[in-house]
Amino acid sequence: MKRLTPQQIIAYPTESCYGLGCDPRSRRAVLRILRLKRRPQAKGLILIASHPQQLARYVTRDALQAALASGYWPGPVTLLLAASKQCPVWLRGRHATLAVRLTAYQPAARLCNEFGTALVSTSANRSGQKAMKQARYVKRAFGRQVRVISGKIGKADRPSTIRDLATGRILRR
Repeated sequence: MKRLTPQQIIAYPTESCYGLGCDPRSRRAVLRILRLKRRPQAKGLILIASHPQQLARYVTRDALQAALASGYWPGPVTLLLAASKQCPVWLRGRHATLAVRLTAYQPAARLCNEFGTALVSTSANRSGQKAMKQARYVKRAFGRQVRVISGKIGKADRPSTIRDLATGRILRR
């Protein structure tokens, strides 16, 4: 199994664009991503996983069970779930929930499997700018600050839907 170093940031293909990611347990790496994107920590981030167990430490057991029973996963729907007491504030921001997705996109799922952890997943662009669809643009924007994992992005034309599972409210379509 490959390991992400505590500070390592990767750029990788997702369903709709290149994403920036890191080990969610690494406060240092998460803060580096936020600085690169010029994104406020208060907004929170998304975690993707290949298996529900990779999310278990970050959300409550009841919320994870409800998410698995909902029929949304695996797939392109990110769910807001009740954050566990172990969920670091640097992931959830000012929220009592955490945005998580059990991805069906195999290249991203393989990375979660290879690294043995859920991954932070945020688009590889600075806040307010257009999402990057090719590795070369990511390399140009971030240089050596990011390890780019080349590959094809998925066929989705926009980011995942974000839904609050408890209320049913859609935050992003």
